[in-house]
Amino acid sequence: MSDHDNAHARDLLFSAPIAKLGDWTFDERVAEVFPDMIQRSVPGYSNIISMIGMLAGRFVRPDSRVYDLGCSLGAATLSIRRNIQAPGCRIIAVDNSAPMVERCRRHIDAFRADTPVEVIEADIQDITIENASLVVLNFTLQFLPPEKRQVLLDKIYQGLLPGGALVLSEKLSFADAAIGELLFDMHHDFKRANGYSELEISQKRSMLENVMLTDSVETHQARLLQAGFEHTGVWFQCFNFGSLLALKAGGEA
Repeated sequence: MSDHDNAHARDLLFSAPIAKLGDWTFDERVAEVFPDMIQRSVPGYSNIISMIGMLAGRFVRPDSRVYDLGCSLGAATLSIRRNIQAPGCRIIAVDNSAPMVERCRRHIDAFRADTPVEVIEADIQDITIENASLVVLNFTLQFLPPEKRQVLLDKIYQGLLPGGALVLSEKLSFADAAIGELLFDMHHDFKRANGYSELEISQKRSMLENVMLTDSVETHQARLLQAGFEHTGVWFQCFNFGSLLALKAGGEA
């Protein structure tokens, strides 16, 4: 979140050896350094956030809802709210991490705007999607068990208005092993260039490997088509991180 980068601590969570590496959780310590962590770990993140705002300006319609599922500190929500002019809209931002939700609410409240935002602490799988013109899953689906991903996408499609859009950003895997390995290595080069040590990179990877299971673009597109989306495509990619756009037919968008 560029608006708050300066107010947040630098990510040093993995700079010293950790005796017992458990599975990754979005706890208080992660929430505190999250803006620094995400900028230094996810290539293209700030571009994706600003472009989600541009997409919102195109797709969000009057008197509709926008859902930011897995909103973390609200970067996408704030970008959307800055870019929509349509009256009568409501943004629903959802995250299951209490420390993230608490900080997200503070960030949202710090910026006055006409479009109301409701920040909910909940499992995104339990949220009702309705009257939606835009839904955002920004590096969120990858933390759901693979067998539950289709169900969520089905529900999103059903809750979207005709002409509505889903933004699905994910860390990607690749069927071509040589390409996958190259992009994996380039991502680690990116992290090294941003000041992460070999120890930090390896410890974080160990904690994430059981809770973040990645899919290929082809798998994502197959799920989106199965959900009913008539149009899907990659609109952004940097190394092994990318974002897909899925469109529901109809409407004027």
